[in-house]
Amino acid sequence: MAEAALSIRGLAKRYDDGTLALGGLDLEVPAGSFFGLLGPNGAGKTTLISAVCNLLRPTGGEIRVFGLPNSSLAARRMIGIAEQEPNLDRFLTVRETLIYHGGYYGMTRAESARRADEMIDVFDLRAKADVRAPKLSGGQKRRLLLARALLHEPRLVILDEPTAGVDLELRHELWRYIRRLHEQGTTIVLTTHYLEEAEALCEEIALISGGRIVARDTADGLKRRYEAQTLEEVYLKTVATGRLAAAREEEVPA
Repeated sequence: MAEAALSIRGLAKRYDDGTLALGGLDLEVPAGSFFGLLGPNGAGKTTLISAVCNLLRPTGGEIRVFGLPNSSLAARRMIGIAEQEPNLDRFLTVRETLIYHGGYYGMTRAESARRADEMIDVFDLRAKADVRAPKLSGGQKRRLLLARALLHEPRLVILDEPTAGVDLELRHELWRYIRRLHEQGTTIVLTTHYLEEAEALCEEIALISGGRIVARDTADGLKRRYEAQTLEEVYLKTVATGRLAAAREEEVPA
């Protein structure tokens, strides 16, 4: 069998204030899949993504990316992430942002410049190429975040709420590009609060609550299993169950 794009075993994270964000989470994402991760605020999605991308140190567990430890340089180069909150350098132009990002991943300046120009055209940012980030609209910042995530041609792309706050037209435009990216063989992990977005794009969906995966299947499979007419009904049933289980566990003395 082909190596999984993302393999997580027993991932745990307890913060210094005692908050349990992840409680021994297991997750495997097949290579080449389009995988959705749904859950409420505080469910552990951001902590999970941050751990995969080496932005925080987990309390325990193991993460492998295409069979390699996620902390290895080779694994890091295979991951691209478009964060939920724009974290763009306010002093850099669109083109400079992309070129400097390429440098972080070992690309030569010529390679970075070539890819930057490609991404600028793909995401319709040519007119803004020499504009600094603070002067971009919200939609243009979203485009730039996605362009930056894809610049080094990662095999695993993590999209954290990529269409949050954008208008309907741009949302569908981003959907079209993400679908094309997946068709080319890229593994995509999508977090979103838009259930219709997950149902329209994802081949498989996992629901996370209380720091654990509480359900996983195709959208249709989840609806059958939970005797639900909509994914929203499934979401409410599984999230409520997960929260109750987490609350009970937190009440048990250590």
